[in-house]
Amino acid sequence: MGQEVIGQHGPVTINLKEALEERYLSYALTTIMHRALPDVRDGLKPVHRRILYGMRLLKLDPNQGFKKCARVVGDVMGKYHPHGDGAIYDALVRLAQDFSVRYPLVDGQGNFGNIDGDSAAAMRYTEARMTDVATRILDGLNENAVEFRETYDGLDSEPIVLPGNFPNLLANGSTGIAVGMATSIPPHNAYELCNACQVLITNPDAEIEELLEHVKGPDFPTGGTIVSDKGSILEAYKTGRGSFRTRAKWHKEEGPRGTYNIIVTEIPYLVQKSRLIEKIAELLIARKLPLLDDVRDESAEDVRVVLAPRNKNVDPELLMASLFKLTDLENRFSLNMNVLSKGVVPKVMSLKDVLKEWLEHQKDVLVRRSNHRLDQINHRLEILEGYLIAYLNIDEIIRIIREEDDAKVSLIKAFELTDVQAEAILNMRLRSLRKLEEFEIKKEHDKLSKEKSGLEALLASEKKLWNRVSKQITEIGKAYGPETKIGARRTNFGQAEEHNLEEIHQAMIEKEPITVVISEKGWIRTLKGHVQDMSTLTFKQGDQLHLSIHAETTSKILLFTTGGKFYTIGADKLPGGRGHGEPIRLMVDMDETQEIISAFVHKPDRKLLLSSDEARGFIVEEKDVAATTRKGKQILNVTAPAKAVLCIPVVGDYVAVIGLNRKLMVFPLTQIAEMTRGRGVRLQRYRDGGISDIKTFDSATGLTWTDGSGRTFTRTLEELQDWRGDRGQAGRLPPNGFPRTNKFGGNSI
Repeated sequence: MGQEVIGQHGPVTINLKEALEERYLSYALTTIMHRALPDVRDGLKPVHRRILYGMRLLKLDPNQGFKKCARVVGDVMGKYHPHGDGAIYDALVRLAQDFSVRYPLVDGQGNFGNIDGDSAAAMRYTEARMTDVATRILDGLNENAVEFRETYDGLDSEPIVLPGNFPNLLANGSTGIAVGMATSIPPHNAYELCNACQVLITNPDAEIEELLEHVKGPDFPTGGTIVSDKGSILEAYKTGRGSFRTRAKWHKEEGPRGTYNIIVTEIPYLVQKSRLIEKIAELLIARKLPLLDDVRDESAEDVRVVLAPRNKNVDPELLMASLFKLTDLENRFSLNMNVLSKGVVPKVMSLKDVLKEWLEHQKDVLVRRSNHRLDQINHRLEILEGYLIAYLNIDEIIRIIREEDDAKVSLIKAFELTDVQAEAILNMRLRSLRKLEEFEIKKEHDKLSKEKSGLEALLASEKKLWNRVSKQITEIGKAYGPETKIGARRTNFGQAEEHNLEEIHQAMIEKEPITVVISEKGWIRTLKGHVQDMSTLTFKQGDQLHLSIHAETTSKILLFTTGGKFYTIGADKLPGGRGHGEPIRLMVDMDETQEIISAFVHKPDRKLLLSSDEARGFIVEEKDVAATTRKGKQILNVTAPAKAVLCIPVVGDYVAVIGLNRKLMVFPLTQIAEMTRGRGVRLQRYRDGGISDIKTFDSATGLTWTDGSGRTFTRTLEELQDWRGDRGQAGRLPPNGFPRTNKFGGNSI
């Protein structure tokens, strides 16, 4: 597709697609290289580099006075960074925040914001100067340590990269979003980084595992506890991609009469404290944190968030587990070490690659500074040698200067001087002609000659260069060691107590007694409290009560259907008692032809005995029947027209089975197979009809049943001798007094 534009010599047709691609690529490269990604060598983006350089030119050293931030921002914007003053000031503010930057580069005076997310005061009110870390990063800038380039307007120059005598990229971290790529690097402990660098200097082929003996993981300015496992940390540093799971630091504070509060003293990195407390309060109001009673912010300069439990019996670990799950008291900080290698190529680097490139940069800076010093020494030695000639021939030199028309040319010709030496002699002060000065010149000459020999030896030996770099890194390690206030590790490591998700879910539901009501047509609802009298309940026309059970809002309700399937519904998700409730088929994927046989509160430590109407059944552990999806769990396999009819709890060691033909059979429970799914085994044999009821009992106490008038009958195992046999037999008519309904009664779960 072409587009006609007016050029210098008339209309020109250009390809719009190619033009857009070219311009977008140019925009993308500018964003990547000049805004979003840090340079691996000094760990800075252009805006930060220009702020520090601007402050250097304003002589804002740590031992000097402060200057208004507006002055700094104005200089940086006018000379080096042609963007909005707001963006520059925001970057400067962040460099001064000790809760945002592990090792602040700017020492701020005034309101620079806080951990609650409040913004800094306007730049006309705040003042700044550099910190010791910033001066280390700039150290050597006037010694030709790095290359310079023209500024955007061509009127000045700026450094392409800073000398970076501090492992800033990893020590302070960086985040940024470019075009098609992003970076996210957490802060680390400078002392640990220095130790890892010493390992790499000694053994450049050292593996990541060896480096991680020193670099344990991130060291966030706000502290906290990292609960990621060592394997994931190793993988993250090997690949340059991963994440670190960080939790708030807390402890239990005892109160009067056995009560306690939980005190949070450190929160995860980059989490706004005020927003965190608001979120906890919102969840509290929404009753999603039933274990928590109140949250208070008692912070002054330090963080102190008080969490009051509902009562003294609440498990603090479980309370914190629910808070970690629902709030930013636990979060993940991603690692994506996407940086500009050598200031040009954006790529994801491993921990080892980043440290090695920083070390190479330190060596390059050392070589450049040494060469610069060598040039200075050579220049000075040349002048000193000229001075010595002048002292030996002082009278002749005075004569030439007084009598010759072009003294400079005559001096060069007479004493074979260089242009620099002749110029230096002509610029000498008369006071320098005193005799003592000759001794001083020789002394300085010898000192500089010795320094020159040392520098030449240094530059000629790779080993000596690395030894000097190692010495510099040792000095950084001492300045920011664990015994110093700023160098002590703030983030520690721990293990996440993995609480059962079910436990946490239960803890987040307010525990109240309820009665679950199910109608004949499959409508379900809950009533508050444990209701005994159901006579006042109303149902839809043609419907009536099927069954009711007492439960808690934290209970899991199991439903067993004629299709042999189990369904699980959380009691907290059931509709309230107003109206007629909701159809169960809307909550679970239950077949239209199936009906509910029984509903009961889930107790995982029980066993159940299931049976079809053909008297085929088996024993199953209740923990194996709980379904995790709407589809339910098929346990008892039945083939139409057969259907499941019974589900009873297993107690004791014997089982009694009675059929619709009124034949009773008693046999040991061990004869029934224990399975997780299947058709089961035959419990009783019939010529026609099927099973009516089952009951398990303890042989020591005997079999009991309840008749229609509520009377209870008990028969010992000896008294049941005539009905005892083996599974699958036909049985015989029950003893006198057995109900005509052919039901044992009292079989509810």
